[in-house]
Amino acid sequence: MRAIMHFTGLIFCLLWFSSVQAATCRDPEGFDAWLADFKRQAAANGISGSAISALDGITYDPGIVAKDHGQHVFQQSFEQFSGRMVNSYRLHKGQALIKQYAPTFARIEQEYGVPAPVIVAIWGLETDFGAVSGNTPTLRALATLAYDCRRSDMFQAELMDALRLIQRGDLSPSAHGAWAGEVGQTQFMPSSYLKYAVDFSGTGRRDLMHNVPDVLASTANFLKSYGWQRGGSWAPGSANFAVIKEWNKADVYSRTIAYFATRLAGDE
Repeated sequence: MRAIMHFTGLIFCLLWFSSVQAATCRDPEGFDAWLADFKRQAAANGISGSAISALDGITYDPGIVAKDHGQHVFQQSFEQFSGRMVNSYRLHKGQALIKQYAPTFARIEQEYGVPAPVIVAIWGLETDFGAVSGNTPTLRALATLAYDCRRSDMFQAELMDALRLIQRGDLSPSAHGAWAGEVGQTQFMPSSYLKYAVDFSGTGRRDLMHNVPDVLASTANFLKSYGWQRGGSWAPGSANFAVIKEWNKADVYSRTIAYFATRLAGDE
């Protein structure tokens, strides 16, 4: 009987602890205490004090949580989405940029095997070639989503990687980007920034915010890392299309990248 009571008490404690955890991550009042604990974890993970100080004054943003919880899958058809996104402006601008950066694209294709039209299609769809990369404070977005219950483990890891980028000198503490923490002209999450960003221009930094050669080469490096096949087709069903889906798993979006690239290449 004593063993049964002990077991029952243990179960009650575990359930109570779980409910407290759940209540905390849904209560904005607990954010400051959570952030202080996260800073301690960052220090234990070797993050410098100066990088950790970038979190000072960060506040919880309920608007970001509302956007995250209100996400919906693509409801437009491929024809509707691609027709809206691959417009005459983006086609003409993309073709002009391929010419403008022709020497850079030649180096990129030689090193990574990824042709200019694919990179430019991603660049255009993600941020209109760097013109619209987002105005949400990146650390605030990541910290809010790291605290929220829905995907806390994922975003705590992303927030830690953002601090590593700040420590490395590649990301400004005041960086702005998309509401879910993507940054730069082709919208890298911090973990991808750490893994795939390259200093293609030789400045000593991997700058995906302002340095176009770094942006383009890093995007190519991402695709190469997922198995891009030099000289291969990127049409739906091909091995390279499967790589494009690693960039964005939504079929409508991936097909639109492939379609845009094909139009830029002059094959359609």
